[in-house]
Amino acid sequence: MSDDSGMIRPSPTLTGDIVVLRRLRPDEVEDMVRVVEEAIPHLRPWMAWAAGEFDPDDVRAHIAETDAKWEAGTDFTYAITVGGEIAGRVSLMPRVGEGGLEIGYWLHPAYVGLGAATESTSLLVKAAFELPGIEFVDIVHDTANTLSGAIPRKLGFTEIARTSPPQEPITSGEDGVDVRWRITRDEFHQNGP
Repeated sequence: MSDDSGMIRPSPTLTGDIVVLRRLRPDEVEDMVRVVEEAIPHLRPWMAWAAGEFDPDDVRAHIAETDAKWEAGTDFTYAITVGGEIAGRVSLMPRVGEGGLEIGYWLHPAYVGLGAATESTSLLVKAAFELPGIEFVDIVHDTANTLSGAIPRKLGFTEIARTSPPQEPITSGEDGVDVRWRITRDEFHQNGP
């Protein structure tokens, strides 16, 4: 989809049965800070950025950084909302090489097990393949994070590699081996997640 600047970007709002993915509004920054703070104990074992001391200013800076990357057309981060409430974040990131995007996601623990992360990921895969030049989408997680691993498996991704050391610092719940999953444009159009 093209925006007013003519730049190709995914839609700023993606709607599923459970979730609505959308850009965070400026008046919601403090709500996101609260959601992150509440989720830190749940995220700390799996997310390098959550492993240290919680600092609300770091969250605010990250939100500003992701907004700037969206405007530049280089990275697309959405708020995951369920019933109008912020439940987490999900991103399309260009860190896997030309022709590909990586999806990353996290949820507040109150929303785990509802299908919100799976549906969010499915919506982003579809959005990614609507962008020109995108031929594959990857998901990477630590082998110990079986909940994160269930999502690409459920959506028809194929495990393509296990690597160590991992691409991010190891956290308390991880074993230091990244699992890389991939779905190609052709696989998506044949099977769809």
